[in-house]
Amino acid sequence: MTHAVGDHVAVIANARLSGAQRTDPFGDELVDVHLRAGAIADIAPAGALPRTGAVLDAEGGVLVPGLWDHHVHAVQWALAAQRVPLGHAESAAHAARVMGDAPVLDDGRRIGTGFRHLLWPDAPSLEVLDAATGDAPTYLINADVHSVWLNSAALRREGHPVSGSGLLREEPAFEISRRLNLVPADVVDRAIARMAADAASRGVVGIVDFDMAWNAEAWARRAAGGFDLLRVRFGVYPADLQRAIDLGLETGDAVDPGGMFRVGSLKVISDGSLGTRTAACSHAYPGDPYNHGMLTVPPDELLSLMTRATGAGLSCAIHAIGDVANTHALDAFALSGATGTIEHAQLVAHADVPRFAALGVGASVQPEHAMDDRDLTDSVWANQTAQPYPLRALADAGATLLFGSDAPVSPLDPWAAMAAAVHRTRDGRAPWQPGQAVDAATALAASTADGTAGGSSLRIGGVADLAVASHDPLTADEATMRGTRVAATLIAGRLTHIG
Repeated sequence: MTHAVGDHVAVIANARLSGAQRTDPFGDELVDVHLRAGAIADIAPAGALPRTGAVLDAEGGVLVPGLWDHHVHAVQWALAAQRVPLGHAESAAHAARVMGDAPVLDDGRRIGTGFRHLLWPDAPSLEVLDAATGDAPTYLINADVHSVWLNSAALRREGHPVSGSGLLREEPAFEISRRLNLVPADVVDRAIARMAADAASRGVVGIVDFDMAWNAEAWARRAAGGFDLLRVRFGVYPADLQRAIDLGLETGDAVDPGGMFRVGSLKVISDGSLGTRTAACSHAYPGDPYNHGMLTVPPDELLSLMTRATGAGLSCAIHAIGDVANTHALDAFALSGATGTIEHAQLVAHADVPRFAALGVGASVQPEHAMDDRDLTDSVWANQTAQPYPLRALADAGATLLFGSDAPVSPLDPWAAMAAAVHRTRDGRAPWQPGQAVDAATALAASTADGTAGGSSLRIGGVADLAVASHDPLTADEATMRGTRVAATLIAGRLTHIG
């Protein structure tokens, strides 16, 4: 039978099961998974029960739970395809030349994304960028999104003084990104649809969207327009907290009739980033003895925001990268009684690791960042005594792990995230800090809807959010895991990808 996206499936035939802590008797045998009303109704040996209704032949593929990316900036990731990639730039001069040759968009701007200037031998400067880009307003977005390099024409267009290096950091940089993301709704929604189709082709059934916007309206609009390729939980930022409270929005509330798009957490960015040398750390950055990064939200303000959100029924997602920021975030969870996650947790004091589990705070982490930043971590954080990217330590302490990409910081690809978490390497390099690797079962569970708190085994009665993969993630090596292909993805038994 030929299938298409949107079809409902009654039986997934000839599949092999994956997942940790399985209690079924099938081992590696082929099975049929029978679906009914969006749930798994039965699992039986292949052909043992009548195959009634639409049958999807898995042809021996591995059936895994539908995957989630727990940290995405959906609009920025969707628009990245229209922007000039700069991850290959070897210097400020090289990046400037790339942008000088880049096409000018319809609105007269050039936009590039993905540079990592701390790895460059030269520093960004207005003179270098202006010489290459001339009078066309030109914007270069750092890979970590915490800084943006503008030429003089762009600084004038955005109302900033034409001075310094042209590099804006933290909130001024975020404001530039917000302005660049303000494209017409029909344009951005088409880009979101393309992004979602790509995510579905990787077995993704859901994302947590942290776009810096009023996301309730945007996702309700997309739902009304027929978007149905992903489940979405979306964040609320402090600027819109009172608006959410006034509307009575609580975590878990749906903004569409089908319940695909739901209110997530209050998102607070409490410090900077490694790549911009603004993550709040206990030890100073090399060559800059007075720079310990920055707390972009003071601890008392963070506690106040979290207390308000908790009282209104909203969970909290607190961006904390440096060890000082993680300590303050955990303190605020303890004092406010908030539930939720710390986003990133890239550098955590050893004494704080067990507090995640003790407080019930999820660690929403991005394993590919460790591969992106391994050289930067070994240099910029060489003097830090806290543990960088402590995946194994957090798992061993009993914390709930939830994996994501932070797309566009890293590509939205859960197989890459799992490979990085399990094998701690990429591109043939030796594993980096292999003692912080987690086992494949933990990585798979962390890539599902509830993270490691929910596990990854398939069970009768469970929602039929599923993917048919070419390889079992529990046994795949690093290259195989990264190269895994997905033949089909289903949300509640409805195909969102077939290929």
